[in-house]
Amino acid sequence: MKHNKLQFLSVIAAFVMLVSSCKKEETVEQIIERGTVTDIDGNQYETVKIGNQWWMAKNLRTTRFNDGSALNFISLTDDNSLWANATVPTYTFINDSVFGYLYNGRVVASDKNIAPVGWHIPTDEEWKTMEETIGMASSDLNQTGWRGENEGEKLTTKYSVGWPEGGLLYGTDEYGFRALPGGCRIFDGRMNISSNTAFWWTRSLTDAEVWYRYVDVQEKRVFRQRTYSQYGMSIRCVKD
Repeated sequence: MKHNKLQFLSVIAAFVMLVSSCKKEETVEQIIERGTVTDIDGNQYETVKIGNQWWMAKNLRTTRFNDGSALNFISLTDDNSLWANATVPTYTFINDSVFGYLYNGRVVASDKNIAPVGWHIPTDEEWKTMEETIGMASSDLNQTGWRGENEGEKLTTKYSVGWPEGGLLYGTDEYGFRALPGGCRIFDGRMNISSNTAFWWTRSLTDAEVWYRYVDVQEKRVFRQRTYSQYGMSIRCVKD
């Protein structure tokens, strides 16, 4: 009888330790403040404060610059060469209500502002500031390719809702960024519609190439590189 009692107490102790361990692994939400902002087309976006920066919590989906001038539109059903040869600010989309629009690099390089009033497309440095805030080591910030440890997961929708199942990416969305797989349109006009990647332009250019960020369902980190302006990527805006 005494042996059975000791066995029972051991099971209880093990259960308590397991519960305690699970609690330690729970994600702690880091969001301090939320807000909203509206673009020139009347689209409203939830915003979130990450460190000392305010970021949109959704991808941009406006069709006009702030001065009212319209962007060129090329659909996915149009000939790919139209996108590949576009020489003006251009956009397209897969599902605009979920992923927002994809813009070519000429939108980013334009002197006109596509962000809502009081906001702008973030620079490469502003992206690095945010990445450091969410835990990326300073030694990784200026690297190209895959950097950090699990910052991609911290930016992705909780439990990776909206992403394909079975990937390495397991979103925790600790900071309310809510990254979804909007994909990209390649420089030759072809489109990634497999819903397993997210790409965002920065406003920083080097040798006529634009810096960007990339998250993949098979990675936990954040990719940094620069590329041709003929690509189509999402845009997240940051407050002035």
